[in-house]
Amino acid sequence: MTVVGLDDTDSRTRGMCTTYVAARLAERLRSGGDAVERTVLVRLNPAIEHKTRGNAALAVHTDADPDRALEAVNAEIGLAETDDPRTNPGAVVAGTNPDAVPGAVAEFARAAIRTRHDIADARELIERHDFATLSRGNGRGLIGALAVVGAWRAFGEWTYESISYRERDRWGTEREVDRESVFAAADDAYPDAWDTVDRVEGQAVCVPHTPCPILYGIRGDDPKVVESVADRIESEPVARRRLFVTNQGTDAHLAPATIEEATDGRAYCVDGTVVDGPETRPGGHVFLTIGDGEQRLECAAFEPTKRFRDRVRALRTGDELTVCGEVSDGTLKLEKFAVRDLRKTELTTPDCPECGRSMESAGRGQGYRCRECGTSADGKVRRPIDRDLEVGWYEVPPVARRHIAKPLVRGGFDGPVHPER
Repeated sequence: MTVVGLDDTDSRTRGMCTTYVAARLAERLRSGGDAVERTVLVRLNPAIEHKTRGNAALAVHTDADPDRALEAVNAEIGLAETDDPRTNPGAVVAGTNPDAVPGAVAEFARAAIRTRHDIADARELIERHDFATLSRGNGRGLIGALAVVGAWRAFGEWTYESISYRERDRWGTEREVDRESVFAAADDAYPDAWDTVDRVEGQAVCVPHTPCPILYGIRGDDPKVVESVADRIESEPVARRRLFVTNQGTDAHLAPATIEEATDGRAYCVDGTVVDGPETRPGGHVFLTIGDGEQRLECAAFEPTKRFRDRVRALRTGDELTVCGEVSDGTLKLEKFAVRDLRKTELTTPDCPECGRSMESAGRGQGYRCRECGTSADGKVRRPIDRDLEVGWYEVPPVARRHIAKPLVRGGFDGPVHPER
């Protein structure tokens, strides 16, 4: 077997997509008589500063010998949008079974999801194991290409995406996709296929809005289900379609950490207690602060997370949480949170038992007194609070979900879930 890794062929402004290059590569290998066992799509660290648009690296697992695979890569890598100086494609060809790559390469893959690598790190490991490479520009794409070579051994949880591609002359034009057919197919396949649409926002999440070659992509836990959803969508002509095995929807990027350990450029799950309640700032962004002893961490639900912000606004000082998301400039960008314990009472000024009016302070350390009735109370009293939240997990809606973030509907969470559809 041979594993071919690809990364950094697309441009934020000019389009292209590394999944498309991988699909073309798989077709080229098959047309030459070589079997392709699978194509793998791996989302790398979403917090890294040099990430491509979706920060995806792609692998093709084939029985082609390494020399033949390298020739095929050389024929397809020219699709990369290298007119964009930020596009620096790279390819790595390893003559090994995907589940038998060297342990150091698998560890490199694990670290690429949660931390960062330099090009020098990738080159040293590539040379050590005598892998063949192709690259353009500064070769930054070799980092992701090497990571995806090691991914099959590194990870055990996989999902699927069926991606349909547009005809070449339609790239950059408005997509023609029948909205009703998308919503009908999504409803019938849910929850085995997820994040196809956002029912509250009324958006077909599976249809991108960039100039890339993708017409639509259907994600889920069952390859047959995602393919069947794709079959039911009415749209402009589909030029080609490819099924990818992916780490999307797995939360592979999240590492457990304390507040003190949370640093920029990585994503975490952190426990803490709300110490500064929610505040809505200009632009509609909602901020709060959690604490753990003397440590503090600001958290934010930004405007694109839509109705999720109402969940954050419903939190109060004293609530115990687990928060999940990327840390940037010292602020954790909320992707989901779990309410572990809700504060259900608050201290408040007592009411007079005779007339029902709120008492007033009788002076420092002297409790409270009703001026009308003369009744008194020693101090504030506890009253129940009506809460709009329950214990359990809350998430951003599909329209705001990161590719790698795990939807609550997939299950496996350590508490009740409140999924968004």
